[in-house]
Amino acid sequence: MAPAMTNAATYDIRLTVGDDAALHWLPQPLISTAGSNLRQTCAVGLAPTARLVLRDEQVLGRTGETCGRLTTRLTVLRAGRPLLDQHTSYGHPHPARNGPAVVGSHRACGQLLVVDPSFTPAARPTVLLRNPDTPAHGALVPLAGPALLATVVADTATRLRHLLDQALHRALTP
Repeated sequence: MAPAMTNAATYDIRLTVGDDAALHWLPQPLISTAGSNLRQTCAVGLAPTARLVLRDEQVLGRTGETCGRLTTRLTVLRAGRPLLDQHTSYGHPHPARNGPAVVGSHRACGQLLVVDPSFTPAARPTVLLRNPDTPAHGALVPLAGPALLATVVADTATRLRHLLDQALHRALTP
């Protein structure tokens, strides 16, 4: 777990989805502006027959500015068992986030999680690319659950949303 940050604002979300219920949690992007310091957590509890579509988008700074300090954690339990526990940190003191192994020059990143006990996800990851010339990349990966997780980086929030929408379409199309 990341060390505690001083003077950080917190944004905590707790979602619970009961048996045979469905939740589509599709909030607007979180924008990490220069000088901000935010710690966001999203904890989801799913019953065994619950369905979930969850989108989480971060924009790393406004046009022409650096991002602030942003730490996010997404934790999903299904039937009381871990399905996903994802932690990311951006901004100072995490300069490696700008490296090619993390987000590089991309200014937007996001995830889309689809959990549905009625579908059988593909056994292999799928590369998501809206256009080979577009500076956006992503992958749609099967998880135990059954669930699919799309992770995307893009140069703009608009391109990010297009790829996440593409991932949702692929996840929901048999």
